[in-house]
Amino acid sequence: MDAVNVKINGLVFDRAKYDADGDVLYLARDETTGASDAALTPEGHGIRYDGDGRVIGVTIINARWLLERDGHVTITLPQEVQVAGDLAGALS
Repeated sequence: MDAVNVKINGLVFDRAKYDADGDVLYLARDETTGASDAALTPEGHGIRYDGDGRVIGVTIINARWLLERDGHVTITLPQEVQVAGDLAGALS
């Protein structure tokens, strides 16, 4: 994963990997490597949690397409958040 700084609702994700073929952006925070739980958002994105219930990762489906179409990506984490500028740097 590449080093980045993507902020979503006060959470800073410091690592990202973008799969251009599938248009999927994987974001991770801290040095946590294993998730104990995962959930899907109403928008169809994946959220990974550690053993204490903290968000440690986000998988954004159709990241570039959504950003280009809407100018932002909506993620419910657990409240709805719109992310725009920080994501563009991770989509390379």
